[in-house]
Amino acid sequence: MKRSMKTMDGNHAAAHASYAYTDVAAIYPITPSSVMAEATDEWATQGRKNIFGQTVKVTEMQSEAGAAGTVHGSLAAGALTTTYTASQGLLLMIPNLYKIAGERLPGVFNVSARTLASHALCIFGDHSDVYACRQTGCAMLCESSVQEVMDLTPVAHCSAIKGRLPFINFFDGFRTSHEIQKIETWDYEDLKDMVDLDAINAYRQNALNPNHPCQMGSAQNPDIFFQAREACNQTYDDMPAIVQEYMDKVNEKLGTNYKLFNYYGAEDAEKVIIAMGSVCETIDETIDYLMAKGEKVGLVKVRLYRPFSAEALVNAIPDSVKQLIVLDRTKEPGAMGEPLYLDVVAALKNTKFDAVPIFTGRYGLGSKDTTPGQIIAVYNNTEKEKFTIGIVDDVTNLSLEVTEHPVTTPATTINCKFWGLGADGTVGANKNSIKIIGDNTDMYAQAYFDYDSKKSGGVTISHLRFGKDPIRSTYLINKANFVACHCPAYIHKYNMVQDLVPGGTFLLNCSWDMAGLEEHLPGQVKRYIAENDIQFYTIDGIKIGKEIGLGGRINTVLQSAFFALSNIIPADKANELMKAAAKATYGKKGDKIVQMNYDAIDAGAKHVVKIEVPESWKTAGEESLTGAAVTGARQDAVDFVNNIQKKINAQMGNTLPVSAFKDYVDGSTPSGTSAYEKRGVAVDVPVWDVNKCIQCNQCSYVCPHAAIRPVAMTEAEAAAAPEGMQYKDMTGMPGYKFAITISAYDCTGCGSCVNVCPDKIQAITMQNFEANEAEQAYFDYGVSVPDKAEVIAKFKENSVKGSQFKQPLLEFSGACAGCGETPYAKLITQLFGDRMYIANATGCSSIWGNSSPSTPYTVTPEGKGPAWSNSLFEDAAEFGYGMLLANNALRGALKEKVE
Repeated sequence: MKRSMKTMDGNHAAAHASYAYTDVAAIYPITPSSVMAEATDEWATQGRKNIFGQTVKVTEMQSEAGAAGTVHGSLAAGALTTTYTASQGLLLMIPNLYKIAGERLPGVFNVSARTLASHALCIFGDHSDVYACRQTGCAMLCESSVQEVMDLTPVAHCSAIKGRLPFINFFDGFRTSHEIQKIETWDYEDLKDMVDLDAINAYRQNALNPNHPCQMGSAQNPDIFFQAREACNQTYDDMPAIVQEYMDKVNEKLGTNYKLFNYYGAEDAEKVIIAMGSVCETIDETIDYLMAKGEKVGLVKVRLYRPFSAEALVNAIPDSVKQLIVLDRTKEPGAMGEPLYLDVVAALKNTKFDAVPIFTGRYGLGSKDTTPGQIIAVYNNTEKEKFTIGIVDDVTNLSLEVTEHPVTTPATTINCKFWGLGADGTVGANKNSIKIIGDNTDMYAQAYFDYDSKKSGGVTISHLRFGKDPIRSTYLINKANFVACHCPAYIHKYNMVQDLVPGGTFLLNCSWDMAGLEEHLPGQVKRYIAENDIQFYTIDGIKIGKEIGLGGRINTVLQSAFFALSNIIPADKANELMKAAAKATYGKKGDKIVQMNYDAIDAGAKHVVKIEVPESWKTAGEESLTGAAVTGARQDAVDFVNNIQKKINAQMGNTLPVSAFKDYVDGSTPSGTSAYEKRGVAVDVPVWDVNKCIQCNQCSYVCPHAAIRPVAMTEAEAAAAPEGMQYKDMTGMPGYKFAITISAYDCTGCGSCVNVCPDKIQAITMQNFEANEAEQAYFDYGVSVPDKAEVIAKFKENSVKGSQFKQPLLEFSGACAGCGETPYAKLITQLFGDRMYIANATGCSSIWGNSSPSTPYTVTPEGKGPAWSNSLFEDAAEFGYGMLLANNALRGALKEKVE
């Protein structure tokens, strides 16, 4: 057979195998499954052929529910049909899943399993969405790694065809869907060889067709519905054997050993975990570590979750077992236990394992990291029959304490972490890097990208591993050989050098010389570098980027510096491969952009500076990352910021216990907490020239983050302003002073204010952040000055100029630099914000509108402001209409009481 090694993520692996067996794909992209739909669409556009020699017909629908209806219709008419979804999108398909399963149609739903929105939206991974479909009648197949997604997706398609049942083929969202691995890929001839072509022909012959019509979807009465429903039992009884048949065909071709339930571990294991999904890779790695110490532990990996084969589960468990532990990646409040646990308990009743105690644990909700140390805690637990791992539960005390933090990765593995600024290109560069290493060396490679919720300007942490041995570490790196910090502001905010092993390499992108490093590096950073023999390098990527013409897109510069320092690939070869990747990435943008990136690659390798670490750093003092406690009149916001927000913003949210959220169980948070973040992520910020300004207020009008504002001051207020604050007489308002104030720490450096300032005036220019950060004091004073009703009346509230003298009730959001949405939303809050309800659809505007832990919708001094909530992706209009009906009802009731 033909197999080639390629570097790709789980979504591409699923799409590659799925495309082969698909006639029609009805899609509606939703994170994190969108990549599957996009890849399928791209390949169809390029003319790629499936195993039938046809190009897949791809159609994008108006919703997930619409996509599911289209899948149903296409399957009914005889086309092998596929879709890709996750989370609420999958739940919107549930009514059609029942129909498709009931009609025994061989569709495949490829799902990158994701958290369901409950008290809050979470776009990250767990199994709550697929578990919600276990009752629909669909067969359900689970994969644990990118390689398994490639290997087993054909099993879902072939089994669906032969067994005449739809499949939900699922794997962990983000951890598997977006993890990049070097894997073996299928050749389509081998995939064609496995499928039952006679079963395909029989399905097509049996489909709806006016040449041999029948009627489907009838309405049945109580006299026959129950019997007809039970008639499908044999189909489900037969399916496990069909799935194993196709697993055996895969095994024959690949030399693998896939089963409905696979066992890994000691033959005489006494403690055995039962789990499914990417956690199995981490458990495998932990088992190897524990068995080397003589411990008797094991793992049963669930592959076919529905139909659940009790016989296959029993056969997978070693007879020596004395304790079983079921791990579930979901929470079903009020249930006796989570779904997999309940299935296991039922399956083992009246078997030889009937007397074996079965413990149950929850893990990994919302992509919470699950580490070998946590798995060791699971094996060591003999007291808590119900438990959680990965959190500290000091309310119901279900959590297990982690006492070991072993390094379980193979010794040959090189671990690298890159701290980037959202939208600076760091993630894209690291994707190129891992593909360069994976495709041009004999090393295994893995990449995973840990994002925060900001649309851009937030922190992105890239986790790259590569080495001579297979990589099964499906958890974040906390012991790194190489750490790079691409944003100098991060050095004050996050512990990052502490992730380095002794002797590791640290690369800091900054403009500081030795004196600057002495001034800016926190004491604990200096001390760790000195005490652990860290090889410390700097590079001024911003300066290089500006000189070349790339501005803040410094990713290529820093990628080149990484290859120069890591010596993974010889320097000349690395240079050549990076340039080839740059050509592939930026070729469509023209030769000039490509040449800029070539120049950046050359410069990055040449301009790395080795820092000789002073002995004095070994005695440097400790400095707080989260800063001093904030104070203010709004105690609710202040408490939230001090107790929760500051920890999360310092990347220490994992340390917060359950009790920290006792006042926020319903998901509510105080308004206006984004004002306390002061991220300082801009390279250049606006600077106002008082002498040139014509007081048009357009700079404030277009600012996406409300970081630039006009201030109208009385003579007394102007006299009380901080020393050095510029202002001038207000045009048309004798006795008032006018100033434009800029929050350097809230600005994202987009330059919209400069672009809108009249060309002949140019009272706003972009200048270096560090040279102008002290002007923050003028902004802070400006927002403390009350709005002037007489000024607003003079210039009219509904004019560009007049509206900007009103307090914006949307400020400092997580929107992208230069966002086109937030200036409009901000303006609406200036006009109506103290009496607004907002029913926000899920998407960009909900993420910048209320992405934990900061809330940019704020309040007036009287405490009034937009009341904001979000329901789901597709029901914002209905959600808002419900708010209107409620207000009408409440006002009607009040009117009656008054009368």
